[in-house]
This record gives sequence, C-alpha cells and structure tokens, in this order.
Amino acid sequence: MDLMGGMQKAMRRVLVARGVESETVNVGGQAVHHYALEGQGKGPPVVLVHGLGGSANGFGRTFFGLAKRFSRVLAPDLPGHGFSGEYCGGPTCVQGQFDVLRAYFEQVVKTPALVVGNSLGGAMAVNLASDHPSLVKALALVSPAGAELTPEALAALLGHFAVKSNADVRALTKRLFHRPPLAAMLLASELRKFYTTPTVQALAADALATQASIAPQAVRDLQMPVLFLWGGSERLLPPEILTWYRQHLPAQAEVHVVEGFGHVPQMERPDAFVSHLVGFADRAGL
Repeated sequence: MDLMGGMQKAMRRVLVARGVESETVNVGGQAVHHYALEGQGKGPPVVLVHGLGGSANGFGRTFFGLAKRFSRVLAPDLPGHGFSGEYCGGPTCVQGQFDVLRAYFEQVVKTPALVVGNSLGGAMAVNLASDHPSLVKALALVSPAGAELTPEALAALLGHFAVKSNADVRALTKRLFHRPPLAAMLLASELRKFYTTPTVQALAADALATQASIAPQAVRDLQMPVLFLWGGSERLLPPEILTWYRQHLPAQAEVHVVEGFGHVPQMERPDAFVSHLVGFADRAGL
C-alpha cells in the first residue's frame, strides 16, 4: 500500500473540498498539476514554488491565509513531483524544470506575481526574476539553493538526497525541520519514495555534474522588492549559502534569520510563514 501517496491524495481532497482548484494544465507540452485559489485580497497573485523532492502540497496549509491578502494563490507541482507527470527534459534536467516553470508563468499566471521559492524553487525563482523580470512583481526566497559552493560542499549537500535506507531518510528529515514531526520519522520507508524518483535523482546528478549555481551579478541586479528568509534551525543547506546571498543581494532586499524556522517553514509553521509574506507585501506596497 502506498501510504504516503494516499496521504497526499487525502490532503488534495481536503483542499478541494474547501474550494481550492486542483487541475492538470498543459504547459510547454508537459502535463503540470497545480492548485489555484481565488483570493479576497488586493495584492498580486502569489505563486509558491517547492524544492527538490517536495510538492505543492507542502504549501497547502498556507493557501487560505495568503488568500486573505492576495488576489490569487497558485502552487504548481514541478515536473516529476507531486501529481505532475514524470519528466526531466531539456538539454539538462535543471534547465528543463526551469523552462517548464517559465512557461507556467507565461501561460497560466499571465501577470506579474509575488514569487515565493523554497530551496531549489528559490534558485529557480531568482533565475526567473533575473531572466524574465516582467513576470515577477516581488520575490520571496525561503532557504534558497543556487549559491556558488565548492564542489565538495555541493556534493555533500546533494548527498543528503541519496537516500538508500530508512536511516538515511530519517537523517534527511531531521535536516528539514526545526522539530521533525514524529509521523515523518515513523514513515521513513514511505518518505523514501519521494527522494528516489527518477526526476529527483536526475536533478541531483545534473546539478552535481554541471556545478549549477546562480551568477552573482544576476542576484545583484534584481530590481524588484526581495525578501530573504533563512531558518535559525536550517540544517540542510550549509551556512555558506546564507553568507553568499548576504554578499550579493541588492540593497532593497530584506534578510531575516527566523528562529524556529527550519528548511521548510511552510510545512512546520504555516501561520508564521504567511505572516512574514504578508508583512513583506505590506512594506513593499504590493
């Protein structure tokens, strides 16, 4: 029995029952699942981009809080994640994921948005804002990847996703959360499936092979409002990433190291996560 898959579907049923739209759209020739919720706020659309091995469900507990402030809440499952089809594509796997994300903004979002990117999603959000600034009204980076690391440091980071046993999954889970939920620790054998999919393994291998990172100038040249959130309990990404972003983020960027946040605060502390995004939107006049 696929217990984790069943739990993911159960969460989707709950979200749909509360008015969230769940649909699969054709984006750049690929089938991409996403959630969409019409908001009551006057702010721009907010688009939530998950990280490696994650899914749009990880943001599920933030949808309704965000809908009070923003006009629309959107959360896509990147190819090979969540309910989207298995796909890598492109000249490289990382580039293929980015191309689909860009097409999603062009074909589905269609208007400048507050783009919220976590982990790998944060790196892709930076690239989107740099390469296609007309699509990004403001940028919120939550423990983003993408900083330049030594080959050894990058290999160590990606090695955390090379889970070969339940013990490896428990170790990875401890790195993701401020306080790892007991259920996640007990369901290690099921969680293991999230990190052993062909797409996750291909993405990790491609990032390692290409030493993928963001050009510092791309970060320095960002013109839109930028929020940078880093967990005080961040244990997955090395502190060198925080240092790198501090060195290169533009002057208008807000940088907050938040106590009680781990790598995925949207899952562990959704209300506090929403509060940070809403406060940023208020200060930026979004």
